[in-house]
Amino acid sequence: MSTPIIIGISFSETKYPNYPAWILGENSAIQIVALNWEHQNIEELNKCHGLLLSGGVDIDPFYYEPGLSNYPNQPVEWNRKRDQFEFDLFHAAEQKRIPILGVCRGLQVVNVALGGTLVNDIEATGKPNHRSKDGVDHVHPVRLLRETLLQSITKVDEGEINSAHHQSINRLAESLVVNCISRTDEIVEGVEWKEKQNRSPMICVQWHPERIKNKEQNPLSKNIRDWFLLEAQKYSG
Repeated sequence: MSTPIIIGISFSETKYPNYPAWILGENSAIQIVALNWEHQNIEELNKCHGLLLSGGVDIDPFYYEPGLSNYPNQPVEWNRKRDQFEFDLFHAAEQKRIPILGVCRGLQVVNVALGGTLVNDIEATGKPNHRSKDGVDHVHPVRLLRETLLQSITKVDEGEINSAHHQSINRLAESLVVNCISRTDEIVEGVEWKEKQNRSPMICVQWHPERIKNKEQNPLSKNIRDWFLLEAQKYSG
């Protein structure tokens, strides 16, 4: 009997069930572990073969722009306990070389954890909206950069993605490289390791592949999931 693949998913206050549903699909050999800042159960990462950092509330600017306390479209309150928990999760996964998939906020967690910064509000910079409206994701085209891991996984040079964020990467962490940008305004839509040797396999995207239209066929969802689960299977031995 083969060893089941165990995927740890950081708990999100919003739309969390979408993530395990997407990862599980029809595969009964996958198990999900909810990694929750309220339970501080980081030790459960030790039994996981992959880490998915989910979307959710803005990261507290304390971690990348200390002193900032007011910006457009900011949340009613930040969740610094979640921020720190997920930074710790990321660093622990990186140390163990566990495969990592960052989604929306998850991409931003990785960038900030590695010393990067964020644009506090995209529209405040004069660029178009990337937020969802009335619960419906925004949709816009992206361009994938050639000779990146993401491009090799998806096997496409461009596509259309869903968008539900109002923040984005500002200063990119030195250890990362951009793999995807918005075609309309060149906002960063995906990152990966610059130097991939002796690192966790990792892809981070700013969109939501777990709920993108036609996710069962769309390579910007399906191929990413397939790659992540394959890397988790490799890690499981």
